Amino acid sequence: MSPVDAVDELTLVEQAREGDGGSFETLIRRYQNRIFRLAKRITQNDEDAEDVLQESFLKAYDHLDSFQGNSKFYTWLVRITVNEALMKLRKRRTGKEVSLDEGLDTGEEVVTREIAVWDGDPEQTYSQEELRGILDRTIDTLKPAFRTVFMLRDVEDLSTEETAEVLGLSIPAVKSRLLRARLQLREKLTRQFKRKGEDVFAYL
Repeated sequence: MSPVDAVDELTLVEQAREGDGGSFETLIRRYQNRIFRLAKRITQNDEDAEDVLQESFLKAYDHLDSFQGNSKFYTWLVRITVNEALMKLRKRRTGKEVSLDEGLDTGEEVVTREIAVWDGDPEQTYSQEELRGILDRTIDTLKPAFRTVFMLRDVEDLSTEETAEVLGLSIPAVKSRLLRARLQLREKLTRQFKRKGEDVFAYL
């Protein structure tokens, strides 16, 4: 976000605090697609994602006075969204896999694993749209603990510090989970392409 956009965002928040509903509607229009996409990535369900979208904006509006402006409004909104989405997951949880609280080594462990790559050029076999579709579907297969960190860092482009703040994790924990997510994506994509030589991420 440019400095101009950041100032405009803070202005909209201040106006919304003063009761200007139009300003908050502008914030909704600006971020609703990104928030819905993030919610769907976590819940993997359109209906739940729509509920999370509505609940997140309602909660943000109700708690505007608690927004201190120490981080970007979007980062604050993402934190609310992640919490709402995780509550949705926990309500329909069938096993440990959907919990972000499962025990994980978060920075102490040295991950030693061979990362497979592919021969040839994936772009010659798949279009950009097909490659993105393959990556999207593969991301969806990650456990929520890894998928959420990957989405915030590599898709939403939050910093490591912002991601840690949103999820209530330490910075080493974020780095560890992000590394694991990337490793798992490479492994899954290796099985998808069954080749060696080229890194598909270069084309996405």
